[in-house]
Amino acid sequence: MAEREWFDKDYYKVLGLSTGATAKEITRAYRKLAKAHHPDTNPGSEEKFKEVSGAYDVLGDAAKRKEYDEVRRLGPAAAGFGTPAGQSGGFNFSGGDMGDLGDLFGGLFGGGRRNRAQRGADLETALHLGFRDAVVGVTTTVSLPSNDACHTCHGSGAAPGTGFVTCERCQGKGTINDDQGPFAMSSICPVCQGRGGRIETPCHTCHGTGREPSSRKVNVRIPAGVIDGQRIRIKAKGSPGSHGAPAGDLFVDVHVSPDARFGRRGRHVTTTAHVAVTQAILGTTVEVATLDGPVTLKVPAGTQSGTTMRVRGRGVPAAGKNAAGDLLVTIDVTIPKKLNKEQRTAVERLASTLNEEVPK
Repeated sequence: MAEREWFDKDYYKVLGLSTGATAKEITRAYRKLAKAHHPDTNPGSEEKFKEVSGAYDVLGDAAKRKEYDEVRRLGPAAAGFGTPAGQSGGFNFSGGDMGDLGDLFGGLFGGGRRNRAQRGADLETALHLGFRDAVVGVTTTVSLPSNDACHTCHGSGAAPGTGFVTCERCQGKGTINDDQGPFAMSSICPVCQGRGGRIETPCHTCHGTGREPSSRKVNVRIPAGVIDGQRIRIKAKGSPGSHGAPAGDLFVDVHVSPDARFGRRGRHVTTTAHVAVTQAILGTTVEVATLDGPVTLKVPAGTQSGTTMRVRGRGVPAAGKNAAGDLLVTIDVTIPKKLNKEQRTAVERLASTLNEEVPK
């Protein structure tokens, strides 16, 4: 649960801030730490980058920050730990006892929490990308679980041809009034559980809920240069809020498939070019694959195996203040494993002219 994680983690400490930090201070601290620990510029710092991003996801959102501060203020009970084993009393503020108290006090004062505006739940989904899409960025869609009105009963919950029967106990009000002297107390009707009645015959498709599982498509813009395991937050694309409250957020966990030809080093793309030993000695040109089509690379005479050559601008595209990355090409000199007599003689002659010792 998010509340338990909130109690365990001090997000202010992660960002190096005090609890009284302003929104601008939070944003400034996040940008500084994100830049310092971004995997593109500081390989090996993925976990720290995720930790900083997670802290900002909460503290950078005014509503979430308010909830987080409240959980931290109330202590372990607010994080959903409840009363320790073997003890009695206390409340679970995460939605158990406090929910009951909310209903009780709402009934006392003629209201209730059933119509309270509530922000929609955050949703999570996984997205699998190919190597190229992760490097250059892509707009795609993800499917999210949803609930639509039942196609059989059109959301009523009642089987076709049947209807809703008013509760005889509360006469459809959903509450029972109990006059206690100067106080007029009300409680939820024990017969209809506050619904004001019952469905005469539940719909066989949705079993009376009026909803049935479905899915919805959400467009997701993945920026250039995402790395495997990175989490992207898309605001207001989670579950819809109730009674006019905003929707929750959507968190997309990106998984990048490896590529047989290419790798990543920060904002640079890496690959290997194979050249023959004679080409390395005499110099040559080779055709090298990139993510946007082949390029011709000049290999100078005397190039050593393992040499890295650079093709400018063929890595991760430029974004914001980040310059475009490059293609880093490692030269692999291919040496023949076997030579015939004529070839061996030629190599020995070359070694002699270079004043190199020829093995016997």
